[in-house]
Amino acid sequence: MRILVLYFTQSGQLREILQSFMQPLSDYQVDFKEVKPLKAFPFPWTSDEFFDAMPDSVLEKGAPLAPLDEVEGPYDLIVVGHQPWFLSPAIPVTALLQSPDFKRLAKGKPVLTLIGSRNMWINAQSSVTRMIEAAGGRVVGNVPLVDKTNNLISAVTILYWMVTGKKDKMWGIFPPPGVAPKDIEGTADFGRLLKSCLEEQRLEEVQADFVATGRLRLSPNILFIEKRGKMMFRIWAGLLAGLAPGSRKRRLGITAFKYYLFFALFLVAPIVLLVYNVLFLPFLFPRFKKKRQQLLMNDFSNL
Repeated sequence: MRILVLYFTQSGQLREILQSFMQPLSDYQVDFKEVKPLKAFPFPWTSDEFFDAMPDSVLEKGAPLAPLDEVEGPYDLIVVGHQPWFLSPAIPVTALLQSPDFKRLAKGKPVLTLIGSRNMWINAQSSVTRMIEAAGGRVVGNVPLVDKTNNLISAVTILYWMVTGKKDKMWGIFPPPGVAPKDIEGTADFGRLLKSCLEEQRLEEVQADFVATGRLRLSPNILFIEKRGKMMFRIWAGLLAGLAPGSRKRRLGITAFKYYLFFALFLVAPIVLLVYNVLFLPFLFPRFKKKRQQLLMNDFSNL
């Protein structure tokens, strides 16, 4: 059994997740390959650089990558680790999935994805699934890991992490950003389920086994925000994409987007979610449970 693990990471968190996940499969041949852009994205970011990555992320424009040297198939399984940027796949992951190298390796092969996310991963995974299928692969499973703290608190701590590079308690008060260490360690349990499915030759059932653990999270509020947030990101991305990189108009546009996002996230969203939870969710919850099951099973039709 040969397994190829492809991933892009800036902080190293996704590498930790994948190493924990793959630990139960250590008696197989497992090849880890980090995806590297030819021009590295900064980490830590400056605030302007971080928000300037939004248009290309949302419009799914890749960036030139270093070749996947010394990666020769065929592999029996490909594992792709990714993280969302602005409710979309990170730019290097988009580039990977659209590359000739990936298409050569993935054609006709099962692919399993792991996500390290703040809390919103549905739209990004929908795009990743579509691109994997376009490359000739088939997605057999997905494990999304999220920061389980409050949505607004995690928005503050993740930005702190991105612009300082520090995964500690902001001001000694806020919880550490990112996926909790115990959840990273617990990813090995999903690796054991994968190994069992491989040994029993029932790989197509692995996602049902993942979901049956009850440890994959998706809340009504997060789904509500994702469906509307992606639409607004597309509008902003379309407006900003036509502005020359580095130009004054581009900088002003990115600044306007940044403050719009802060306003929507910290002022508008709490009010809208309160109304949604009080007036609508009690009646829509049965529909949400059905949709949650569909999405956790990696089915993004009628998203």
